Amino acid sequence: MDDGILRINDALTISESELSWRATRSGGPGGQHVNTSATRVELTWDVAGSPALEDEQRERIMSRLRNRIDGRGVLRIVEGGSRSQHQNREAATARLVTLVAGALEQRKPRRRTRPPPKVKEQRLRDKKRRGETKKLRGPVVPDE
Repeated sequence: MDDGILRINDALTISESELSWRATRSGGPGGQHVNTSATRVELTWDVAGSPALEDEQRERIMSRLRNRIDGRGVLRIVEGGSRSQHQNREAATARLVTLVAGALEQRKPRRRTRPPPKVKEQRLRDKKRRGETKKLRGPVVPDE
């Protein structure tokens, strides 16, 4: 973050004033220090009301990150992996950049392909051979 601006990609920068931080106590095992230190960090960003986003960008983020965005259009990232609040803030910010950049990425449409005729023939040959093997496993009928 430089000068209060978070750079996502060439087309998008988010002002630090749009991000909201909250520090809470980390869960899990630990001694006296863990029980009294608010090192776990929650980062929230209002995607629905962000002035930094164009409508197309907002739609793309809302649809691709719909599992992480609540009903009011707020993206919430929680980080508590480190014992340092500062490191958790940096990790949460990095995760926000990665998530949003990934959601904005233009994906190539998938082109349907057909298996080559040679592969199809080979599959049918193998299938026929397998069927013959199984047919030979039947009961033996004596010749009359």
